[in-house]
Order: sequence, then structure tokens, then C-alpha cells
Amino acid sequence: MSNQSKNYSQSKSPTGILVLANGQVFYGSGCGATGDALGEVCFNTAMTGYQEILTDPSYSAQIICFTFPHVGNTGTNSEDEEAACSDAERAACGAIFRENITEPASWRAQSHLDTWLKDRNIIGLSGVDTRALTAFIRENGMPNGVIAHSPEGEFDIPALTAKAKAWAGLVGSDLAKDVTTPQNYEWDESRWERATGYGKASGDTKHVVVIDYGVKRNILRSLASAGITTTVVPASMSAADILAKNPDGVVLSNGPGDPEATGAYALPIIKDLIVSGKPVFGICLGHQMLALALGAKTLKMEQGHHGANHPVKDFETGKVEIVSMNHGFAVDAESLPSGVSATHQSLFDGTNCGLRLDGKPVFSVQHHPEASPGPRDSFYIFERFAATL
Repeated sequence: MSNQSKNYSQSKSPTGILVLANGQVFYGSGCGATGDALGEVCFNTAMTGYQEILTDPSYSAQIICFTFPHVGNTGTNSEDEEAACSDAERAACGAIFRENITEPASWRAQSHLDTWLKDRNIIGLSGVDTRALTAFIRENGMPNGVIAHSPEGEFDIPALTAKAKAWAGLVGSDLAKDVTTPQNYEWDESRWERATGYGKASGDTKHVVVIDYGVKRNILRSLASAGITTTVVPASMSAADILAKNPDGVVLSNGPGDPEATGAYALPIIKDLIVSGKPVFGICLGHQMLALALGAKTLKMEQGHHGANHPVKDFETGKVEIVSMNHGFAVDAESLPSGVSATHQSLFDGTNCGLRLDGKPVFSVQHHPEASPGPRDSFYIFERFAATL
């Protein structure tokens, strides 16, 4: 694998680099914020949705290599942010592109992606052979790395390499505590529609508590579209305080990091919520921690699943859905205890993508049903949850 992009001019000094923990260096043109950022390097195969991807708190402490070569053509806007608690440190810390950022050409664009990256304090790197980097990750797993941008082209590569090597990585890291809301808030905004924009939950709505491990706005909007208003609470709120709000159900949100690490304080809460008899619905990290609370195990994946074209089979309907994925940990399907059934499975690698507690209104999915990566195959899951309330 080459560590030099084929279209990067050798005659000019690089202004951006990616340094991996194994000492390999990728040179290119820096964009977005300046400085350096440390994280796990993953690749995302989605052709669209880069703003939603970069603001998803599940990508906290990660550097994203986009496999689609042309990024930036839809610009950015204030409506496509996904972090419910907007903060530069609550989502991806770096972005890697094959080509220079494309000029925006969308009626919804409000700013250029490069400007937006600066405002969000996200470091960008273009001119990189992203196919080679993706192949490296597929063969060797997701490496630790440092992405850096210096307009003067000044980089201390030995120091950056040492920084990447010294980082412990995501295993054992509780990142939910860094992205969760510091205080309760209410939500009733529903999904975006072209004719009307965002709406409001209407009719005789149910009310649920969403435990925020890094929740995405479109999860909250999808609940509202299913006739559910929400109270979002911090990840560490006790089960007693949650149940005191007398919710019709509880949602365990998506989020970053190692589910076992977050589970140190989250699992006792989840177990008490299950015992209460309230319907419980988990998504992504919430799915993994629900599995742990029910007695299963989780494991770190070599490559993770990051993209918008993943086929998942729903065992309960027999249908195959095309879904959005973003996770580096997974539930060990072989560890599901008696009384817990698998409901969904990835058709890429056979990993578990859903479970339910037999005879109880408790279930979860690994993928992101709130996402609409072209199809809207998984929106029904919110209706399924609403039916349990």
C-alpha cells in the first residue's frame, strides 16, 4: 500500500497528514480546522449524508475515511446536524477525502463544507488514496492514528507517531459520559418533509424517557413521527428517577465507545428498568448494553460496520432491509442466553443486529432505524415500539 496519494503533487509541501500507530504516514492537503486530533481510523461507505455522519456522537474519538471520492457537493446546513447536544467535541474528530472538497450545489446549502469543518473544529485531509487506506483497514483492522493540518506544512512525525502508539484506543473507553446531555430536556419535533420541513408530534401522544448515551436528533424525530414525545435524560440518571417520570416506555440511545465500559454504571439502571415491566427499546450502543444487561457478551470488531448500504434480515417478517450502520462493537450472537431471541442479522457477515426478551416488551436493534440512506426500510421499528406502549 502506498502512503502517498497518486494525485498529490510531489512538488508542493503537504499541509495535512495522517499518521498511523504503525508509523505509516499518508500525506495530503489539510482542510477544516488546524492542529491535530487522535482517534480510531474507520471507513464509511455511504455516498451521501456526510454532515449527518460527522455530527453523529457515535463517531466520537474516530477519524472517518470516506470511500466515496467526491464529498461536499450538498454543502452543509443547520437542519442536518445529528448531535442533539451540539458541541465540537461530541462527534467525529477527523475526516479524510479522496478529492478536494467539492463546491456546494444544493438548494439547501448554507455554507461550504470546509467552513463548516473549521466551525466544528474537525480536521480534514484531502488528496489521500482512500482506496488504499480502506484496503489496509479491511486487512488489518481499524488502527489508531493522528490526523494533522498545518498550513505551513510543519509536522513532528515522530511525536505524532508516538502519540498514536500511546493511545489505548476505544476498548475500555466510556465515551458516553462525554457526549450525554448534562440536563433533562423535552422533544416533540418530528421528521423533515420536503413540503413542510420539520413538524411536531400530533394526536394523543405517548411519552417515553430517552437515556442519552449520544442520541441522534433523528431518533427523537422518528419517535415524534410515531406519536411519541420524549424527555431526554443523562446517561447516569438512576432507574428510580426515570420511573418517577412515569414514562410509557424507555429508549436506550446510540452512542460511542465500549459498551462494557459504559455498562459499569448503565447496566444496573437498565436491569431495574427491565424489572419494572416498562417497554424498553435499544438502538446501537443501547442494543449492546441491553444485551449485556440480559446476560450476553459483546466483542470488538476488526473493521466495524460504517455505511448506508448494509443488508439486514428481520427474522420476524422474513424481509431484508437496506440500513445505515455505525458501530465498532457487536453483540456476540453465540452468547445470547435462554429466553433472549435474535430478531435481526447482518447479511454481510452474520453478526447479530437485533434481539428481544421473550414474552416481554423489551427489544433492540444494532442498526440505525432512524436513518434514511435512500430507502426508509427501518422506520417501521419505531411504529413497532409505539405499539408496545
